[in-house]
Amino acid sequence: MIRRGNSMRSVAWSILFAVAAMPVFAAPRQPNVLLIISDDQGYGDLSIHGNPHLETPNLDLLAKQSVRLDQFHVNPLCAPTRAALLTGRYSIRSGVSGVARGDETMRSEEVTLGDLFHSNGYKTAYCGKWHNGEHYPYTPPGQGFSESLSFNLGHWNNYFDTSLKRDGVWTKTKGYISDVLTDEAIRFVEKQQEKPWFCYLAYNVPHSPLQCPDAFFDKYKKKGLNDELACIYGMCENMDHNIGRLLKKLDDLSLANDTIVVFLTDNGPNGDRFNGDMRGRKGQYYLGGVRVPCFIRWPRHLDPKIVPQIAAHIDLFPTLAELTSVRIPGGLNFDGKSLAPLLRGEARLWPDRTLFIQNRPAGAGGNNSGCVETIS
Repeated sequence: MIRRGNSMRSVAWSILFAVAAMPVFAAPRQPNVLLIISDDQGYGDLSIHGNPHLETPNLDLLAKQSVRLDQFHVNPLCAPTRAALLTGRYSIRSGVSGVARGDETMRSEEVTLGDLFHSNGYKTAYCGKWHNGEHYPYTPPGQGFSESLSFNLGHWNNYFDTSLKRDGVWTKTKGYISDVLTDEAIRFVEKQQEKPWFCYLAYNVPHSPLQCPDAFFDKYKKKGLNDELACIYGMCENMDHNIGRLLKKLDDLSLANDTIVVFLTDNGPNGDRFNGDMRGRKGQYYLGGVRVPCFIRWPRHLDPKIVPQIAAHIDLFPTLAELTSVRIPGGLNFDGKSLAPLLRGEARLWPDRTLFIQNRPAGAGGNNSGCVETIS
């Protein structure tokens, strides 16, 4: 007589051993994302773009290893650019029309890049200048970032030994702010072993106040530059040095091939200085106020090249979502479009585009809107 219970148990064990003997193919891990943005660094504030004084060897190398979006556009001021980057939508849709007096505050219900990656199982971190809301839930901890070291205003008074908010709580830091933020990003990356990660590193240089370590300032003073320009270029080179430290850490951890690195700036330069052959600066609708660098590196997946087609800050959300194969929540309507076909070299035809740029300078009583027509 066959006892049914034992028979079923034997079958179960047979199945278990058969499954255990089968080869296991682990699903490929999704790529990490390192998004770096600088503050008031113009298109011309890179040596690879022909600056006759500034030295940025690490960003120059990153550019050569990347897809370079040669016609990349943003808003002419910080907060609107940052809101558009975070949401893939024109900033006016998320409530951001300026840089102060509440005009910089993004609606808390917006779905941000932090929300996107966090909801898809990524570890998320924000390091640096936020400028899209001063108080929770408008700050990084309320916008999808599980870890943060930030200041939430558009302007910070002291770049040495300053206080920043760690996960919403004030903490005293030691050292120059760009060094501190880079150290924080490195610590975050070092401890991520189990899950893919998204790190948004938002440097606040060369935004005023103009402060930088003496060694970097002295280097440019010796070139005969005035104090203002020597400090601005010193701030830029210090940031370049820190970006080099962070990229080397990716190499040391064998993460470079598994990490999408994006670098861009938030608007044109905060002063009249070398900016290629373009007219305009921060706060202006001229090309020099809205055309900025954007480099995207993903070794073994994206071949380095220069892409001449029109692109913008609103495109990075859908682009990163497609490149990482994450699930986008239903009901989202982007103003941007995924650039993945361009980055991969799959798009033979790319339609002409018109980009809308809205700007409300600090203290202005009304909205100034501009429409920039661009032909690819």
